[in-house]
Amino acid sequence: MKKKPGNTELPSTKTELGKLAALETGDYKYSVEDYFKTPEAFSFQLSPDGKYLAYMKRRTTGERDLYLREISTQKESLLKKQEEDLIRGFYWKNNNRILYLQDKGGDENYHVFGVDVNGENDSDLTPFDGVRVIIIAVLKEDDDHVIIQMNKENPQQEEPYRLNINTGEVTKLYTVKEGDAPVAGYNFDRKGNLRAITRVVDGVNTELLYEIEGEFKRVKLTEFGDTFSISSFNPNTNNPDDAYVVSNLEGDKTEIQLYDLKQNKKIKTVYSNETFDVSGISLSRKRDYEIDYFKYTGEKAVIVPVSDTYKKIYARLKQEFAEKQFFTVGKTDDESQYMVLVTSDKIIGEYYLYDRNKGDVKLLYTLLPQLKAEDMASMKPISFKSRDGLDLHGYITLPNNFEKGQSVPLIVNPHGGPQGIRDTWGFNPEAQLFASRGYATLHVNFRVSGGYGKEFLKAGFGEIGRKAIDDVEDGIDFAIEQGWVNKDRVAIYGGSHGGYAVLRGMTKTPEKYACGVDYVGVSNLNTFMETIPPYWEKYREILYKIWYNPGIPEEKEIMDEISPALHVEKIKKPLFVVQGANDPRVNIDEADQIVESLRKRGVEVPYMVKYDEGHGFAKEESRLDLYKAMMGFFAEHLKDKKPDTAKA
Repeated sequence: MKKKPGNTELPSTKTELGKLAALETGDYKYSVEDYFKTPEAFSFQLSPDGKYLAYMKRRTTGERDLYLREISTQKESLLKKQEEDLIRGFYWKNNNRILYLQDKGGDENYHVFGVDVNGENDSDLTPFDGVRVIIIAVLKEDDDHVIIQMNKENPQQEEPYRLNINTGEVTKLYTVKEGDAPVAGYNFDRKGNLRAITRVVDGVNTELLYEIEGEFKRVKLTEFGDTFSISSFNPNTNNPDDAYVVSNLEGDKTEIQLYDLKQNKKIKTVYSNETFDVSGISLSRKRDYEIDYFKYTGEKAVIVPVSDTYKKIYARLKQEFAEKQFFTVGKTDDESQYMVLVTSDKIIGEYYLYDRNKGDVKLLYTLLPQLKAEDMASMKPISFKSRDGLDLHGYITLPNNFEKGQSVPLIVNPHGGPQGIRDTWGFNPEAQLFASRGYATLHVNFRVSGGYGKEFLKAGFGEIGRKAIDDVEDGIDFAIEQGWVNKDRVAIYGGSHGGYAVLRGMTKTPEKYACGVDYVGVSNLNTFMETIPPYWEKYREILYKIWYNPGIPEEKEIMDEISPALHVEKIKKPLFVVQGANDPRVNIDEADQIVESLRKRGVEVPYMVKYDEGHGFAKEESRLDLYKAMMGFFAEHLKDKKPDTAKA
């Protein structure tokens, strides 16, 4: 029998965690299950010809299986049943075959599987143990192949292969020679030709090599934080070297440019925004790859229609959905039918089918229909200044029945990443659960978050656990100044980097927090750097640049100073620790360290470990256990304990 990771003596027992969950005793309209059980159906995808709808469907016991529905007859059939491991994602390769991904217990070593629409030829196409496989090019022009990358020959380096989706035959397309700079990415054109390679040089800089007359030549050298990357090659041109690129080399914000890669010169800027990074471009394959729309995330997600066709689509959908957020998330090859996802801060998701020829919009499915929009809380964008004068942005979610003059407990939730990630406006099941229990939730896009330009991103390099956590604290102070929250009832909760922020906050300013929940968080920067997965090795210097370099004495000193596991004596308030045992990014030792150290000091720390999970809980049962225990923990340490006046 395989040995369980970590110190198996440390986790709290099921009984102990059950007692913790039982501490939440209120009579609430919605249960934890209402917010966090797997939707009855989700991840809808149209087949390329529009004949079928594929989706994940929940069993009564919580597992999720892959189903097909024939649209003309509405006949439903089970395509792939979940066994021990989750189906992590799927997509239509062609009208007859679907590819799906699975790993082992959250270890992130994904395999690609294929299954025909009749349920036959279900096979593991990449049966390589300990190898991480990712699909990097779908190849719409080739029914039988996709391009994958995998670290099969070198755990530290992914290389590209052409994969036959029927036979599993793989053909290597490029070899990273020993001594060459490690490759971080590959760009293929729609015909499956390798056209460009991104390599990490000097540890932190990246170079883009473009294939010119059979040889890969450097086009750009960029430092980390600067961006120059190929979004897509432009088939709608007489020049095969034209590409749409995402670049911030000419300014602070990323913009979309049309670029001649062979001549190494910008043809024109096709879209930019003064305030926010532009994040994407969508092309129409049916209409000779004309631009349909651009997108970026401001206070909310923004779609900017470009083509006449998409302007009409957008106008029709706007007429239907008004101020809700809506996105076209799939379409048939002939672009006559579009899958539309509708969301808002009060709606987790509604899927619609839009028939462009008829102009019809038909509801397919409502996710978590038990949650009524009128009962949900509003997420409000906020802006404030950091203590050193930086403009900061975030969101506050106040309970639905909040009244002016009331001050409620607050849960501040720093995001993971931390670099380049940001919190966004929309339905957040955690914030909604917290609001339903009377808690406000604060999300702060602290320095090093993405979307606000490279100066803001770079302002956080070497400031993790320092100015980045100051920004979170400044957000708390802002919420207190607005009169929204009770300064004596502030909790901090987060996952991954957010889990680190919990531990760092509780050792840096222990008086600020009533309690904390650390979910798959780093506790010791020294051991974290020593246990990164092998496929992160090429990014080690970048990791050092974002965080700190243990090889530089001054930075090693900072690492020791801001590693919570080395300062557990400063943790004065209750802490709940949660970990997936198979986490490849944040090793279970990070959680074990903090729990063991605190318990040696006589502090009781509830500790939840799931031995079939990785970096975050994906299985329904695990999620429900987590949030029930968390709500019991918050009920014990955040709620105002009113004296029991019934006793004589």
